[in-house]
Amino acid sequence: MPRSHELKKIRNIGIMAHIDAGKTTTTERILFYTGVAHKMGEVHDGATVMDYMEQERERGITITSAATTCEWRKHRINIIDTPGHVDFTIEVERSLRVLDGAVAVFDAVQGVEPQSETVWRQADRYKVPRIVFINKMDRMGADFYMSVKSIVDRLGARPVAIQLPIGREGEFKGHVDLVTMKAITFKDETKGAKYDVGEIPADMAQQAKDYREKLIESVAEFDDTVMDKYLNGKELTEDEIRHCIRAGTIAIKINPVLTGSAFKNKGVQHLLDAVVDYLPSPLDIPPLLGYSLDGESRIECKASDSEPLCAIAFKMLNDPHVGQLTFVRVYSGVMTQGMNLYNANKDKSERASRLVKMHADKREEIDAIYAGEIAAVVGMKLATTGDTLCEEKKPVKLEMMKFPEPVISMAIEPKTKADQEKMGYALNRLSMEDPTFKVKSDEETGEIVISGMGELHLEILVDRLKREFKVEANTGAPEVSYREAITAEAEGVGKHIKQSGGRGQYGHAEMTVKPGAPGTGMVFENDIRGGAIPKEYITPIKKGVEEGMAMGPLAGFPLLDVEVHLVDGSYHEVDSNEMAFKIAGNMAFKDAILRAKPVLLEPIMRVEVVTPNEYTGDVIGDLNSRRGQIVGMNTRATASVVEASVPLATMFGYATVVRSKTQGRATFTMDFKEYQPCPKQVQEAIIAKFTGKE
Repeated sequence: MPRSHELKKIRNIGIMAHIDAGKTTTTERILFYTGVAHKMGEVHDGATVMDYMEQERERGITITSAATTCEWRKHRINIIDTPGHVDFTIEVERSLRVLDGAVAVFDAVQGVEPQSETVWRQADRYKVPRIVFINKMDRMGADFYMSVKSIVDRLGARPVAIQLPIGREGEFKGHVDLVTMKAITFKDETKGAKYDVGEIPADMAQQAKDYREKLIESVAEFDDTVMDKYLNGKELTEDEIRHCIRAGTIAIKINPVLTGSAFKNKGVQHLLDAVVDYLPSPLDIPPLLGYSLDGESRIECKASDSEPLCAIAFKMLNDPHVGQLTFVRVYSGVMTQGMNLYNANKDKSERASRLVKMHADKREEIDAIYAGEIAAVVGMKLATTGDTLCEEKKPVKLEMMKFPEPVISMAIEPKTKADQEKMGYALNRLSMEDPTFKVKSDEETGEIVISGMGELHLEILVDRLKREFKVEANTGAPEVSYREAITAEAEGVGKHIKQSGGRGQYGHAEMTVKPGAPGTGMVFENDIRGGAIPKEYITPIKKGVEEGMAMGPLAGFPLLDVEVHLVDGSYHEVDSNEMAFKIAGNMAFKDAILRAKPVLLEPIMRVEVVTPNEYTGDVIGDLNSRRGQIVGMNTRATASVVEASVPLATMFGYATVVRSKTQGRATFTMDFKEYQPCPKQVQEAIIAKFTGKE
């Protein structure tokens, strides 16, 4: 089957927002107007197409970024719906990795909210062009202009209005299109499917003229010919204005702002027009750079069907009907049904037996995935999130995705013997789907501990054990996941010598360790010159170091960010082997770490509390008592916004406390900020607790 849409007519977009900004409803309306969903789903009645996991329907929040596809103005739009809850930033992160553009949805009453900030910064990091949809203009307190200002103040972005709302709250009727200078008013009786295009209301004429002037001033700079025309006082055509808006958006210099109410069916078709007009196709994005397998040379993956295959597996899903689904984005080349896919990260190949295009949880069988497309492969066993899939004869490796460390853990045990057998399999499947969900079992006690990004994250995963895998389990109280780190440079020596008649064991390694750059994990450098240790023993030494990283010297927590330099050592012609050097590497590392002034680290959370002004003092006092540091305060209407950095260890049960202190009127969000050294007394207490040395 040939390609259905040429590359320039493909849009891979994400819809990103704070929880409750109306993201899922916006996606639903897009699917309705593009003809995919025939009955509109409402989040209120738990029937939306995108929120297809049962828990999502119950909770009304989007957890898994479902990929769906639709068509508008002869363009193929692939939409990845992303969660807005902080515990699911991994989903946002992996979606942004494979998108070309995004629609940021903001609530017109709230403007920029904490989670919108987090997601916006993630999109900045991945250089994703964005357009903005100010939603919920029909709600009490909706304020388009405040929302646009909050984008400047809180995100430091450059929003450019290309529409102005006509009316607000109950009087919201439609918008003024600043490109065509026409008024669009929606007809309620047709569910917004029909609208009138007319003259701008007289009381808005001057305002519209001023805003159009601002729009042209902001975008003319993106095309020299248009700029000259503008400076010479000539009128720009609609096409020239659109061309400049597109250029500025793709260059991530501006963010066009649209407005509407998805729930009331106002403005969604024009949002789709903006996706087609202003967001990039795969051809507008610079080619992705991969590496050769040895990491020595860079390989350009151009968006073209005639190039060698390069694709990334960005999400795993367990589908009850077909089994394992691996979502892929093809950057270059074509992936065909039955093709042998080489996994550059695992150095193994497997067959793509079936290919499917997903529409939320419905599937359509296809025979090829072309460059620039997003679809899923059925039944792959090897691939995990972030793996590069390519052709064995022309291998390429893309940069790995970076996943945050889990911050919270709890013990879990099966209720019955039958559950025990199924639980191992189920936990393994869930950790394959979600790289921020870790499972480990204590060798001595046999206890299984699961770790994740927050209480809700773990709660939902335990819930999925029950629903999807029919595993009943008991869980312990949540515990903080501590880490260890070093604060100084030190040297260490490891000698492993065993002589017991016959062939012995001999391994000797010397290394220096020092604190690594944040987020780098373990960096291993082989600085040995002159063959003191043969090349084949370097990898075993590195493996020994990796094992040492998993258990720090203070209380057995994993170590973060250590730079290791292997500087010397010796070997024995007969007695040296890989095992001996792995042990020697581990000994040298442990020796060095103990001398490198290790400290215990605890997760610090970014907490934002929105509270009525009269309770601000109580809220601040309580956060201070939790070892919190207040980092910012501002006001929104009649509420105060308190921003603080607080250790996670002191935040369990906070929801109940903050509700009682503010008569249930405060709301708060909390997400992981960073790991920081514990105060001395806290460190001593934790070490005593985990080592049993009171």
